[in-house]
Amino acid sequence: MFNHDNESMEAIRDGVRSLCANFDDSYWRGIDERKAFPEEFVDALTEAGWLAAMIPEEYGGSGLGLTEASVILEEVNRCGGNSGTVHGQMYNMFTLLRHGSEMQKREYLPKIAAGELRLQSMAVTEPTTGTDTTKIKTTAVRKGDKYVINGQKVWISRVQHSDLMILLARTTPLDQVERKSLGMSIFLVDLHQAIGNGLSVQPIANMVNHETNELFFDNLEIPADNLIGEEGMGFRYILDGLNAERALIAAECIGDGRWFIQKASNYARDREVFGRPIGKNQGVQFPIAEAHIDVEAADLMRWRACSEYDSGQPVGASANMAKYLAAEASWKAANVCLQTHGGFGFAAEYDVERKFRETRLYQVAPISTNLILSYVAEHLLDLPRSF
Repeated sequence: MFNHDNESMEAIRDGVRSLCANFDDSYWRGIDERKAFPEEFVDALTEAGWLAAMIPEEYGGSGLGLTEASVILEEVNRCGGNSGTVHGQMYNMFTLLRHGSEMQKREYLPKIAAGELRLQSMAVTEPTTGTDTTKIKTTAVRKGDKYVINGQKVWISRVQHSDLMILLARTTPLDQVERKSLGMSIFLVDLHQAIGNGLSVQPIANMVNHETNELFFDNLEIPADNLIGEEGMGFRYILDGLNAERALIAAECIGDGRWFIQKASNYARDREVFGRPIGKNQGVQFPIAEAHIDVEAADLMRWRACSEYDSGQPVGASANMAKYLAAEASWKAANVCLQTHGGFGFAAEYDVERKFRETRLYQVAPISTNLILSYVAEHLLDLPRSF
């Protein structure tokens, strides 16, 4: 059984809850209404050291694992917040930690741990390829001591509130590689130097208050030293970060699910119609109970994925299934919570509609539920590829 209920985990939960108490529902409601970025919250989380949790102690961090990081993000969402504003720093860190050079790690990690730099953004998705990542068209061509970047990315989050970005680009044309997963490389991009000098950013308005953008690269030059790892191996490297991302998103969904269930249970106990609490009706309480069961079951797969990742085991299957189960569970809990509140669930002051929109995102991204099902069918059940 996974050891996730020990004193250190409870200390993390207590610490994050204490911080989140300073950023209550009215804070997040105001941020959502203004379509703003929660700078005060991100600064507080950084100053408290929570965003440096997984940076090794030798670089100024806490040296914790994915398991502890997942608890941090879960608690933010469980307290009514939105970890989507900070989670990029957690999973992007793995790419740099596992595949960056010692020089790169010593250059950037201490500054990230201290809050001097933010690594919140990763540019992978493109408008014409979607989830068919091996077909990306953004190119990086080596010219002397520089790479020249051309292409386009879409749905790239937190670019406007980050200092650094991890970029996936093709360094060898697709028709010149033995396997389509080869020939892509990852780079660290200094956004302050890049924007306006070959990189332009176009914000995308969306149904969730989520800062996301379309990026255009027009002969952007970056130092060759910004290559992370070996040229051509970027797709394999980036999978480390993507598996971590899926486990962390699962934890966020667990937090959302528990928020919805608590919110629905409280309302069902307190709201009286026809002279009795609505929660006395099986038609109200049973769906809440079912949602609770689903969240708790998904939570077990989250612990399994984090445990496998932290121990260096293959984690692709568990990370994907954890994300699938947790996203399904949180979405079910969101619907139950909204239904329990009736018309009041649509009122902004109850915060249900805001969290409803936020958790709905995880049915679609990162990685859609359908793509996870196809992964399980093909790679775990040995069924023919469906696309």
